[in-house]
Formats: sequence, C-alpha cells, structure tokens
Amino acid sequence: MPLPTATPAARLPSPLREEASVLQARLAALAGALDWAGVQALARPWVQAVRDEPAPFWAMESLLREYPISSAEGLALMRLAEALLRVPDAATAIALTADQLGRADFDTAATGGDGPHKRLASLSASAIALSKKFLPDGEHPPGLLQRLGAQTVVAATVRAIQLLGRQFVLGQSIAEALGEARSQRQAQPQLRFSFDMLGEGARTEHDAQRYLRSYRDAIAAIAVTAVAGAGPEANDGISIKLSALFPRYEDAQRVRVFAELLPRVLGLIDDAAAADLNLTVDAEESDRLELSLELIDAAAAHIAARHPRWRGFGLAIQAYQTRAEECVHEVARIARHHGLRFMVRLVKGAYWDGEIKRAQELGLAAYPVFTHKHHTDISYLACAKALLDHADVIYPQFATHNAGTVAAIVQMARVRGTPFELQRLHGMGEGVYREVSRYTPPAPPAQAGGLPVRIYAPVGEHRDLLAYLVRRLLENGANSSFVHQLADPQVDVDALLASPLQAAPEPGQPSPLQLYGSARRNALGVDLSIAAERAPLLAAVAATRVPEVAETPASEIDATMRRLHAGQVAWDDTPLTERAAVLLRAADRLEAELPAWCGLLVKEAHKTLGDCVAELREAVDFCRYYALQARDTLGPRELPGPTGESNTLHLHGRGVFVCISPWNFPLAIFAGQVVAALVAGNSVAAKPAEQTPAVAQRFVGLLHAAGVPQDALTLLHGPGETVGAALVAHPLTAGVCFTGSTPVAKHIQRALAAKDGAIVPLIAETGGLNAMVVDSSALPEQVADAVVQSAFRSAGQRCSALRLLCVHEGVADGVIAMIGGALQELAVGDPAEYATDVGPVIDAEAHAGITRQLERLDREATLLARRALPDGPAGAQHIAPCAYELARVADLRQEVFGPVLHVVRWGPGTAAHGGAADVEALVAQINALGYGLTLGVQTRIDSRAQRIAHAARVGNVYVNRNMIGAVVGVQPFGGEGLSGTGPKAGGPLYLYRFCAEQVVTVNTAAAGGNAALLAGAH
Repeated sequence: MPLPTATPAARLPSPLREEASVLQARLAALAGALDWAGVQALARPWVQAVRDEPAPFWAMESLLREYPISSAEGLALMRLAEALLRVPDAATAIALTADQLGRADFDTAATGGDGPHKRLASLSASAIALSKKFLPDGEHPPGLLQRLGAQTVVAATVRAIQLLGRQFVLGQSIAEALGEARSQRQAQPQLRFSFDMLGEGARTEHDAQRYLRSYRDAIAAIAVTAVAGAGPEANDGISIKLSALFPRYEDAQRVRVFAELLPRVLGLIDDAAAADLNLTVDAEESDRLELSLELIDAAAAHIAARHPRWRGFGLAIQAYQTRAEECVHEVARIARHHGLRFMVRLVKGAYWDGEIKRAQELGLAAYPVFTHKHHTDISYLACAKALLDHADVIYPQFATHNAGTVAAIVQMARVRGTPFELQRLHGMGEGVYREVSRYTPPAPPAQAGGLPVRIYAPVGEHRDLLAYLVRRLLENGANSSFVHQLADPQVDVDALLASPLQAAPEPGQPSPLQLYGSARRNALGVDLSIAAERAPLLAAVAATRVPEVAETPASEIDATMRRLHAGQVAWDDTPLTERAAVLLRAADRLEAELPAWCGLLVKEAHKTLGDCVAELREAVDFCRYYALQARDTLGPRELPGPTGESNTLHLHGRGVFVCISPWNFPLAIFAGQVVAALVAGNSVAAKPAEQTPAVAQRFVGLLHAAGVPQDALTLLHGPGETVGAALVAHPLTAGVCFTGSTPVAKHIQRALAAKDGAIVPLIAETGGLNAMVVDSSALPEQVADAVVQSAFRSAGQRCSALRLLCVHEGVADGVIAMIGGALQELAVGDPAEYATDVGPVIDAEAHAGITRQLERLDREATLLARRALPDGPAGAQHIAPCAYELARVADLRQEVFGPVLHVVRWGPGTAAHGGAADVEALVAQINALGYGLTLGVQTRIDSRAQRIAHAARVGNVYVNRNMIGAVVGVQPFGGEGLSGTGPKAGGPLYLYRFCAEQVVTVNTAAAGGNAALLAGAH
C-alpha cells in the first residue's frame, strides 16, 4: 500500500519568541489549577523520608552529593566514565586515567564530608588518591613497576565504571534487561518498563540498519513476556530514536525522511501493534520538532488504517521547549483527527546546553528553550495540565524525579479523575519513587492499587552508555536540579518544595544577539529548519540574476590610484568615530538585505543556503568588530614621560591599500579586508576574484551608500595577471592585503620587494595542508561529524578545510568506516536546493585541476570512499566527495582545493612504515609540511590536547569540534609559515597593520617653566 502522507504541522508558533511572554502565557494557563500548600503537604513526607533513609552510596542522589559535577573530582570521574571503556590501547587508557584523576584533589575529598555515607565516601576517595600515585605524570614512558601499577589502576577503574554502568543500564542485551525487569517486578509488581536500546544518532546507513534490527529484536523479545489482553498501559514497551533509524534525520532531507525513515518506523509500529505493546518515539532537538510531528501525523494515518484499536503509540514532549504546550495541543489534534489515542511522555528535556549553543552560534533572535530552570518547571506543569485536559485522546505519562512535581500532578489528576502513569530513569530517583510507591491515591478508581510507575530502562553494552550517561549526569547533577538538592541537607525541605509559580521571572541567559555583551551585537541569523524563515531566502534565490560587471581597463588604473591617493587625505582626516559609524551602518544594512545577498551568493559563488547565511553574518561581524575596535584602540594615546613634557601616539592611514580577495568567500573576506583598511584611514583599491565580481560590486555600492566617499573606495575588476599585478606594482600602493594561494602570495611578495621607494607591508592569508589528530579516546561519532563538516562543507573550498586526517591505529578501521558511510549520505547537487550539502566547485578550470590531482591519487594512494555524483546536469562541475589513504604524512605534497580528504594512520604499529609512533612525532611530521593554518584535535586527554596545541606551528587549533567557521573576535583567523604573514583577521591586532604611527612630543615647560609642577609643590 502507498505510504501515508502528512499535512504540515503549521499550527505551531515560531520557536523564536520572547521568553518572558511565553512564560506569562504558561502562568496564565495554570491560574487556579494548583493549591501549592496541598502539593507541599503531600510531597513533604516523601522528601523527609528520603533524607531519613538515603539511597545507597552508588545511587545517583548519593554520588552527586559526594562528587558533584560542579567539583573537579566529580567532573574527572564523569569524563572517565564517558571515555575510558572505549579506549582500546593501554597507553592511551593510562594517559587518560592519569590526566583526569590528576586534575582533581581526592586527598582533600577523602574526608568524606558529613553525609550519610561518610565512611564509604572517605574510603573511595582515599582509594582514588592512592591510585593516583601509581599513575605517570604526563605521557613520558613510565618504568616497569610504575607501568604495572598503572595498568592495575586502569583495570580497576574500568571495572568500577562497568559497575557504575550497571546502575544506569538495565542490561547489556534485551534478554538480560528482561530478566532484570522480571527480578525488580517481584518486589514491586506494579512496575512497567520502556526499554531504550542504547545508541545515539546513526551516522551511516549501516548503523541505522543495526539499530533497526535491535529495535525489531527487542520488540519480539518483549512480546514473549507480554500479558495477553493487558493492553499497552500494563505491558512493557520500547522507546525508539528516529535519529538512530536514519542518518540524515533533519528538515533539509525531508524527502528522504519520508521515503526512507517513515517505512522503517511503520514496520516497527506494525510489530508493536501486533504484540499490543507500547512504542514511544523519543524527543530530540528542537529543530526537528515540526518534522517529528509530520512523521507522527503520517504514522497516525497508517495506524488508523491498519491498527485502529491499538492504543500503544506514543511520543515524548520536552517541557523545556518554549513551544511545548502548543505541541501538546497539536498532538491531541492529530490523535482526534485520526480517531486514535496516544501515549504521551512529558519530560523536562536533555539537550539544553546544545540548544543554547546552537542558538548562539546561529545568531537566532531568541532561544527555542527556556533559559532558567524554574521557567521549565512552570512549563512542565502547564503541559501536564494540558495533557490531563486531553485525556480523551491522550494517556499522560509524566517522567520526573521531582517530588513536588509528582504531588502537583497527583493533585491535578485527582480533580479530573484522569488515569496517568509516572516514569523515572533506571538508576535515578529511586528514593523518591520508593516513597511515592507507598502512596495510594483516593482517585481515580483505576489506580486504587497505587500510582503506576514505568521505568525508562537503557539497554546496551557499557561502552555504548557514555553519551547517555553523561547527558543524564549533566541533566540531574546540575546544582539547581531537584535530584542534586534533595541530597543536600543544607537545603530546607520547604525551600526544596517551593512553588515555581510564585518565583519571580529570571532573566536567564542573555539573548543570542547579546552573546558578546553590550559592546557588539551578534549578527542576526536564520534558522533554516523553520519554513517561514527559509522561504524569503528561497524566493530571493529564484529571483536573482547575476549582473555583468565591466572589467577595469589597464589604461585607467594609474588615474584611479592617483584619485584614491588624493582622496585618502580627506578620508583619513574624517573623525574616527564617523568612519566607525559608516561601518556600523553598513552592518545594519547587510543584515536587513540578507535574502538578496543569499540569492547573489548562491547564483554567483555556488554556495549552499547555510553557507550563504554564515558568510553574510561573518561580513556583518567584521563591520561591527572593526568599527568598535577602531573606536576603542586607534585614537590618540598618551604615553608616560618626564614632567614638563607630553608624548602622544597617533595612528593614521598609510595611503592607498590594495585589497585582493578570493572567490571562496567573496563577501566575508572581501568585506573584512576593505572595511579594516577603510576604518584605519586608508583609501582602498578593491580587486575581487575574477569569478565573483558582482558580490564585490554590490558591497562597494553598499559602503558608498553608508557614507564612504567615492574617492576613498573603488572596485577594480579584472584578471590578476593584469589588473592585480598593476595595482601591486603601482608606486602609490602603500600596502597590500591578499587572501589566496601561497604561490600568488609569494609572487606579490617578490613584486613588492622589487619596487623602488618605500617598503610596502603585505598582509597575506593563504592555504594550508590542515590536519586533524584523532587519538583512541575520541568519540567516533563526534569525529565523523567534525571530519565530514570540515572536509566536505563548501565543497572543500575553504582555506581552513580539513585535508589530512591522522587517526590512531587502534580505532582507525572503525573511524574510517564511519566517515566513509557518512560521506555516502551527503547530498550532492544544486546549491539553490535546500537539501544540498555539497555544491559544485567554482568553475571549469578548478574542476579540471582537481580532476588531475585525483587521477594522481588514484595511482599513488588507496581509495577509501567516494560519493557517487547525480546523473545529468546536476552532476556537472561537481567533484565527488572522496577519501584516500596515504602511507605517511609526508606523502601529502600539495593542497587539493576541493572535497578530497587524505587519511594516514599513526601509532606504534605504523612506525616501521614511516608512520608516527606517538603523537609528538606526528605533530613534528605535520609541522614539517611547512603550512600552519588550522589543526584539529580529537581527544579526551586534556593535557594531550594542550601539548599538541603548544607543539603545533599553526594559527588556529580546534579541540573536539570541527575546524572551519572561525568567528570574528572569537577565533581570530590566520596562519604562519606557508599559510600567511598575520596578523590574524578578526583579531585584536589586525587593524594596527593598516596604520602608520606617529609620536608627537611637546616640551610643555618651554614657555615659562612647568607651571603644573610648580603649582603642585606649594
């Protein structure tokens, strides 16, 4: 039968609303709904009982008390738990353990505090403190006895983490988990379980199929234990992650999501419905919310047609999202429309820090989540009320460890007589639920035997628990969380159970646009996952036609340079504040014209929409950053000296600056060069790349409209061999700012050196053989994400792009396979299409050059992976994203400026073949390449990352993230060696290079003596 379709979930508001107004709406929805004194009266005995009879030492509440994650000790243990189990080689395991335990003072922690487990806490801290003495200090080879001792410590630590994992993972297989569930039900017959097969989002189709099989196998195993006729509420069930079932579960890949992911979900639904189990779709990041609801709608259509009596389909809703209550109403609408009833799990949410960072990085107008805990608490209660109000089509499931929240839900449900269930995470909240299970509510009658409780139970190997465990620890271990405060006897019970409804609204996090404080406004961005924000950009792309730009005749260059030379004097005399104001006006206008700029960048530079938005925001940042920096640093500065004398440092423009920019960032780099030179008091001869003159021409026009005089800025378009060379050689050229290839930079350097007259400064930013070092402690999924973004985004046409991946031999096979699989998932095509990841290279000449380099690699290297190109015109002028393995670092002899990744292995086993035996030798080999632009490091060993950064001769080092997208004022960009001269663009030293300096010394005592000194002496 054909796949069901869904109507767009257009009923949700934008997530980018002011938090205060959303909060007021949530409070209004709760008006009169709760008697908080009654809530406190119900919950107070539960809290007191937990404190009187604390959970075991290894339970979450106790661990957080003894080792809070805000402490160095707690953070060290958490990071060891995150990484140690996946490290395959002893040397790295020892280094990781030494690094993390060495960052904390367990000798001090060994006192054990005054908690209920003082003796056990003291014993554990003392054991850790003693173990540290057997670990090496740094990564220098230890002696035999120390090595044996270190191996013993690591083995013990691994065992301890495995035991810890048993507290949070129900079983390493579904069979083991079902057995443990059966055991727990013997003591608490009312318990139900929702099994979560561990595993974060798939990066490859192979991973997705593996997760799909695990879900199918789990459903089959659970079905055997199901009680016939009991229904989904009484039977165990399963929770699934859509991102685990499809590696490109994102709004941009909507067509593929419905063609490939939806059938997999429907197959699981059929299996669960046949066994009458419950199947819950877990919540994920906010940018997937609309897409998730559309899938839910399509799934509901399928269920209505195939399983109309099944009541086990469910989904999770995150209360920390500002659209959570509207989401509840939308889910209820979908259920009613299809004549179904859903099971809805309400959670607080587990990706808060990621949501905050994404909004800041994208420059969004607001956060899609609440930025203060008690705001989320209010939202949770409002959503709980909404779920209970929709009880005709929703079976509410409340996942919380907060005793006050449980009591509030009980109160609201009792008034309505609405059945519901509570949920907790396996290994967490056990003390609270021990007490809650003893409570028998008077109503509704269906729950007279006690409150139903379902345990959300992770299932999987302990080495797979890391991302899950860390997220749970961060979520529940924050100082403001109920779980953390419950374990702290210093927090009064009434304060712990205080009503969030009465608390004053908190300012929360500064707006994403205030990321840099009051001095500089963050450039406004676009959330492309929101159709309403994306639509103007797509419309602009469709309407854009690239205008012709006339080339500058060689005969006009001399006259133009003389005009700019004359105009520079008046521009330099323009007050600094006025020059800065011009840049600020230009920034505002750029922001306001974002769709039109995106249209031009797509059509002329072949950029994808995401790259267009990022580039425009970078140009805006350059304008604002340099304007404010000039205002603060380029004015006159008084210098110290002897009495009776003044010494003042003045900065002024050098004259005519020639700015030569590349095609790969035709707006951002062009703008950064030009506005830096202008605000410093220079006039500018702007020479854009031949391929992208229309973008440059439009920006020059914008600057003229913002207040730059015509004779202070002129565009000169034409070939570098003629126009560029003539500008560099002109006698009135006072400085050159160049971004492009290293050979051209050297040519400019020689031309400037050969000129008569003044010594002319050159600011050059060139390419790089940029490497990423991956050791065996790195998280493979994180590595794959960073590599794919760094090597293939912008079709690899970034000077900062990853060219050389150096991966430790212990994990190389798995990491390379994951990257190869992720590479196959990239969408190659027309950059005007929202779904496109990789567009074409800039022109036919670039395509031919890269093709020749690939032919050489086919002869000299080993092909690891290559993404097939689409047939027909869509594949024209594209280079297929690909990866090759080299034998050694030195085999990378030249930069391939396209989506081509080179891979080498390092580690002791590679030394015989010219590979680096250790990371120090590897960094030395990378340095020997001579380039020094960017370096990526993927490791969980903090001291190793710092040592690599110290030894590397590069301008920018990125640890545990991608290595592209440097942000103005945050990651000043530029390199050394063959990669450029500095100073760094977007950094605090850049503007000075555009200035000449003058010190004026005045003998103020020359006429009549030093009056000020004489006056002060009497």
